[in-house]
Amino acid sequence: MSRKGDVIMKKLVFAILAACALPMSSFAADTMHDGYWEIVSTMDMPGMPMKIPPTKVNHCYSKEDVKDQKKTVTTDKNCTVTDFKQSGNKVTWKMTCTGKNSGVFSGETIFKRDSYESNMKMQSQGRNMKMVVNAKRLGDCP
Repeated sequence: MSRKGDVIMKKLVFAILAACALPMSSFAADTMHDGYWEIVSTMDMPGMPMKIPPTKVNHCYSKEDVKDQKKTVTTDKNCTVTDFKQSGNKVTWKMTCTGKNSGVFSGETIFKRDSYESNMKMQSQGRNMKMVVNAKRLGDCP
């Protein structure tokens, strides 16, 4: 892949993370505490000439953020959740996005009160990608 292709793919990865990873982390009110969270996302894109480094962000979730599960799958207005199921502390979902970040996404998240792990599969712009998100609660919001 050319250098220009690498730059485009990096931008796509960050756009996908913005559309999916952060909002996805606030699914389960009964199984997730509000507070200040560290979220680490690792992307695997077969065929890329380089490994994409993990992305780490910190985010403060209010009680309201973790309350309504279905509304928090994504904040991207071009994305529609097509299937959402919860059983105990496990959530599975499918989502279709149009526009600049078009693609088909599916995932599974296992919540604990102060941590969660999420696995997501994505098909976007002719590429198959996998993302693993590990998050832990650091404490109360600053």
